[in-house]
Amino acid sequence: MASGSDKVVETVIVGNYVEMETEGEPKGIKSKVSSLFWHGGSVYDAWFSCASNQVAQVLLTLPYSFSQLGMLSGILFQLFYGLLGSWTAYLISILYVEYRTRKERENVDFRNHVIQWFEVLDGLLGKHWRNVGLAFNCTFLLFGSVIQLIACASNIYYINDNLDKRTWTYIFGACCATTVFIPSFHNYRIWSFLGLIMTTYAAWYLTIASLLHGQVERVQHSGPTKLTLYFTGATNILYTFGGHAVTVEIMHAMWKPQKFKAIYLIATLYVLTLTLPSAAAVYWAFGDMLLNHSNAFSLLPRTPFRDMAFITFGFACTPLYFVWEKAIGMHECKSLCKRAAARLPVVVPIWFLAIIFPFFGPINSAVGSLLVSFTVYIIPALAHMFTFRSATVRENAVEQPPKYFGRWVGTYTINVFVVVWVLIIGFGFGGWASMTNFIHQIDTFGLFTKCYQCPPPALVASPPPPNHDLNSTAAAPLHHPFNHTHRP
Repeated sequence: MASGSDKVVETVIVGNYVEMETEGEPKGIKSKVSSLFWHGGSVYDAWFSCASNQVAQVLLTLPYSFSQLGMLSGILFQLFYGLLGSWTAYLISILYVEYRTRKERENVDFRNHVIQWFEVLDGLLGKHWRNVGLAFNCTFLLFGSVIQLIACASNIYYINDNLDKRTWTYIFGACCATTVFIPSFHNYRIWSFLGLIMTTYAAWYLTIASLLHGQVERVQHSGPTKLTLYFTGATNILYTFGGHAVTVEIMHAMWKPQKFKAIYLIATLYVLTLTLPSAAAVYWAFGDMLLNHSNAFSLLPRTPFRDMAFITFGFACTPLYFVWEKAIGMHECKSLCKRAAARLPVVVPIWFLAIIFPFFGPINSAVGSLLVSFTVYIIPALAHMFTFRSATVRENAVEQPPKYFGRWVGTYTINVFVVVWVLIIGFGFGGWASMTNFIHQIDTFGLFTKCYQCPPPALVASPPPPNHDLNSTAAAPLHHPFNHTHRP
């Protein structure tokens, strides 16, 4: 009995994150303002970060996925992958707490160090797991940033089409480079709050505007029609609810990381109140037209309400900044300017890839099947099973599985299901369908296309020829260099 009491006391002590526990009382006006807008680490900050980062601009492609899946499958896949994503986010949080607790028993100080997912894998399972996790995580975050940049250019094009999407990508790539000055997820308080507000606004705008617009003439809802389209749509939803590649960084930014466990589930439930009505309403109004319009904004009439959008580019970039800082030995540097300068090379490949592959919609599905499936579903489930494979480790685990999950047997059963399902459906069928569709976009539009899925501009005709010159002919219509009339 005494040993059991000692164990409980020890667990409480080692689970106490002293350096992150105290918010601290601001002493002056400057400190109060900084705390209000800049320095966040509460449960609410984590919820804002998770909710705004989880869906972001993928919200605009979900009606496109509904046109590929059909209404019923679209709704069911959102609910299913929402639960699956919440489960693996829970697993990641458990592994983080286990890793950090073990390290603090060894008196490791994380005061000037941001823990990342690959370090958790390294500490619990060794360097091979670290290398695999690092490769998948960094590649996913890289393309996640690419997708956000593409989405930003696509959205602003529908506000101001005087410039093509590629030019807007140049402009927003430069704007997004300013995220190098944001030190860590502690400092995203105002941005995550605004991100969630604008995501909520965009979702309800899509819903209300589509219902007010009504169904287009002779609307058709024929999906699903092809297996490739069906699994492409499913993997886009897999990607939507697999936004927890930054879970560890968000947890580490909390004053009390052990409170994170339910945050992602609550964030997912909130996100479902945005994604389900908006995707269903837009698909109801426009039907199969969405198959050729991956950005839902492109089908709605231009109004001041439509022209408001917000992008959370920095959420995907920041973990990449941390990895790069650690690789070049700048992570614990106290100078923000030096760290910002060191981070700039990370932005360049993101900018470049966004210009090469501007396929907003199809690229989401490809990233979902090939990267998200492993990064945030398969690897966390396998890592959890291998970490606690020993009876001794399970007995001494900092966090025991709750009864309603069936303790360890139930947890392992769910993990096996996640691995098998995502490996076969997400990576297997989803990878085949998504890459088939992605290659089709390249064949149709080509790499470096200037304006993906842009409507053809109105042709400008010359004035009629003078009456006295019967042999003159009208000039040929101007050919717009960005006029892509092909559709995938």
